Amino acid sequence: MNKKRTLIFGVVLIALCLLIYLQFRAWKTFDWHIFWISTEHINWLYAFYGLALTYFAYLLRAVRWRIFLKPVRKTTTARLLAPQFVGFAALALLGRAGEMIRPYIIAKKERLTFTSQVAVWGVERIFDMGSFAVLLALSFLSPDLRALPFYQGHWVQHHWHWLKFVPFYHGSWYVPGLREFSFLLMGFIVALVVGIVFVRQSGPRVAQFLHDRFAGFAPKLAHHLREKVLSFSNGLETIHDLGSALQLVAVSLFMWVLAAFSYYAITHAYPGKLQGLTLPLQVVLMGSSMVGSMLQLPAVGGGSQLATISMLSSGFGVEKELAVSCGILIWVITFMSVVPMGLLLARREHVSIRAVAKAEEKEAALLE
Repeated sequence: MNKKRTLIFGVVLIALCLLIYLQFRAWKTFDWHIFWISTEHINWLYAFYGLALTYFAYLLRAVRWRIFLKPVRKTTTARLLAPQFVGFAALALLGRAGEMIRPYIIAKKERLTFTSQVAVWGVERIFDMGSFAVLLALSFLSPDLRALPFYQGHWVQHHWHWLKFVPFYHGSWYVPGLREFSFLLMGFIVALVVGIVFVRQSGPRVAQFLHDRFAGFAPKLAHHLREKVLSFSNGLETIHDLGSALQLVAVSLFMWVLAAFSYYAITHAYPGKLQGLTLPLQVVLMGSSMVGSMLQLPAVGGGSQLATISMLSSGFGVEKELAVSCGILIWVITFMSVVPMGLLLARREHVSIRAVAKAEEKEAALLE
């Protein structure tokens, strides 16, 4: 692990410890007896439904990546299925340090450049965020979201006198609500799409521009930058016709609908108030888990569970003991359940996750 990743790991660890401390301080009391009773009454058939839907979503990811590769490589879903499981298993075990293992394995298996598959990964992320944004927008049609206490933003009064010199600070901060967050998400996605289109259309010009700026005093660096930008630009040519675009949209939306139903099955595996969580509320719960996953430790997670538990408890009014049990089960099924299959397929494919992680780290260092 390099110094940069060590620093990130330390920052995440400190942030998670602080969040855990604040969460339990806010609760003050936690009844472990109620927690175990809630866990004992899980309907494991519903939990299995959630697991099956999660695994099916990995299959759809392989289908989508095959469509992405159509312009440059004819391959099959079966060939891309193992890299999906192995890559997500590495992500679960290594944290964000394993994020690029999936495109690295696909690049090696399909004899493509790593840079081009990083570009595909970037486009995949845009389709994921766009699909979630569509589900969130549709969820706003439900009165369940408008009834949430954090639906609209609000002003919070503070008495931090040391902030009196901050411009425009008048003793209060505006905390955005769910509605404002959705607008920000839409704007962010539009900006990403515009950026991707620009790089795809102007890749050679950008590559030549960077080469000319560095060629005078660093010719090797100039050549390296030009090759990487051109490779990245070529990797963005993942959608070559309207039919492929429609297929990608349909697969992405269907995959995220399955994810929402997976959350629905898991929460409804519990008795009590969790039975009343409708599908639109599952989308909000799923979004909180996604945001929390940005802060996670290898193998143990942290941010995803905390965000899910906090949403269940503070956002939906679920008892804290039940929220903790459900939050952990959601993390295990939707995030960690890929590990056994990923390790099994890695063994079958003769892939060492540790060795691939080191090789990927060297490749990623060349892109920085």
